[in-house]
Amino acid sequence: MNFALYKELLAVKPVRRLLIVGMVSRIPHSAAYLLLTLHIVLSLDEGYAAAGAAAAVMTIGIALGAPWRGRRVDTVGLRKALMPSVTAEIVIWAIVPHVEYQWILPLVFVAGLLTFPIFTVMRQSMGALLEADQRRTGFALDSIGSELVFMIGPAVGAVVAAAGFSAAGLTAVGISASLAGLLLMWFNPPTRSTHAAEEGLRAAEPAFATSATGHYPEAAEHGSHSATYGPRGTSESSGFRSRIRRNFTWLSPQVGAIFAVAAGAGIIMSGTDVGIVALVERGGQQTDIGIVFAFWCGASLIGGLAYGAMHQSISPVLLLLAMAALTIPMACARDAWSLAFLSVPSGLLCAPVMTAASEKVAELVDENRRGEAMGWYGSALTAGVAVGAPLTGLFIDSMDPWSGFVAAGAIGVTVSLLGLALDRGRTTAPSKTLPS
Repeated sequence: MNFALYKELLAVKPVRRLLIVGMVSRIPHSAAYLLLTLHIVLSLDEGYAAAGAAAAVMTIGIALGAPWRGRRVDTVGLRKALMPSVTAEIVIWAIVPHVEYQWILPLVFVAGLLTFPIFTVMRQSMGALLEADQRRTGFALDSIGSELVFMIGPAVGAVVAAAGFSAAGLTAVGISASLAGLLLMWFNPPTRSTHAAEEGLRAAEPAFATSATGHYPEAAEHGSHSATYGPRGTSESSGFRSRIRRNFTWLSPQVGAIFAVAAGAGIIMSGTDVGIVALVERGGQQTDIGIVFAFWCGASLIGGLAYGAMHQSISPVLLLLAMAALTIPMACARDAWSLAFLSVPSGLLCAPVMTAASEKVAELVDENRRGEAMGWYGSALTAGVAVGAPLTGLFIDSMDPWSGFVAAGAIGVTVSLLGLALDRGRTTAPSKTLPS
């Protein structure tokens, strides 16, 4: 392991600033899911299945919107792509806490559809700023920043909801999310390597500029790997199916396997999330929810730090399989502290799974289509969340909180096996693989 890689990347001003803006932009929505769950359960007196359904509807909106938002970033630029979100966030989250449950569902769907594509933007910008051999460390730093945010956001949300201020908390989510969007628009991080090269050469500090890996990619670096858009001028290409084929030339069995990993990770993480809240809340320990999240996310932070310092990558499918299997023992917990300790093994693999998967997408897809690919990757992740939250809620409502962990882990194992099957069916054509 080489932890000096982190120092080298953090010495670059654009990378350091991107990580800070990414953390700030993620804070509002890190608390939103837990606030929404506890608002529905405690304030509206609905069950965890209903809360999970609301979370699912929101994540379906995110899943549908992410590819479109990613494509908009590719075509019109970041600032224009984010404009609708600035207004939508503040308006919708101001209304949600003051309406009945049946009105929450369409509102959170629209909120998800127009939410800031922060995941897509961060991974796309990292892919543009860094070379292939630096991306693992860069994505790991982004995952570490996310874990720090999720150690803070849910804990604050739990305290606010337990104190009876879930409505004020949800309103604050909208205000802070809009402000974060304005900050992201002001920063306007690069999403193409040509822009990244110009920015990086002006801003790079000497410590990184003199290192062996401290240089930015040139515009022509991946020229031989540009996407193929299919034949032109033929009558067949004018049809709908031909257009679909041209738009998805970047999609291969290997990329499909990574999308399966993202969906499985979403199922496990959302299922674990709902299971943690249910087990601790039903034990009358709502204020201890933050302790469990601190252990779980802290373990993920440590795992991401270690993985980012490694010289070799590990298959994201295998990492997901291990994470899924280690989630099941969390069913043995009986209180907040035992759950916190049992969350550590699976938590250690959360960030590595996401880092390895993002690195693989950036490796397999040309940067001309990377924003769209990252959007679909985010859609797969949020689709997994959409499945995991209500499914876990159904098990919890019909049985006990422990059953949610078993269900999430078992589904994760199944999805991992599907990913392995897709990965084995990959093509041998190297035309879309970047040098690593």
